[in-house]
Amino acid sequence: MVKIRLRRMGARNRPYYRIVVSDSRRTARAEVLEELGHYDPIAGQEAFHLNRDRTSHWIQKGALVSPTVASFLKRLGSAPAEAR
Repeated sequence: MVKIRLRRMGARNRPYYRIVVSDSRRTARAEVLEELGHYDPIAGQEAFHLNRDRTSHWIQKGALVSPTVASFLKRLGSAPAEAR
């Protein structure tokens, strides 16, 4: 199964996240299928970028969306059908 989720990057006490598509049977640190965007929680609330076209493509293909990424989609106004 494929999931759209966050992958933690950055240094200790300076988190930075990438929004990625990956196999749910692997860890979040494993190789990813595609990177869809990024999120910097230290920079502020609106410090995220997400490729909506590719995200909707993966959702149509059956990818599940993590709750955190679903909240980003809700902020952008394109909420997924279901988040798990």
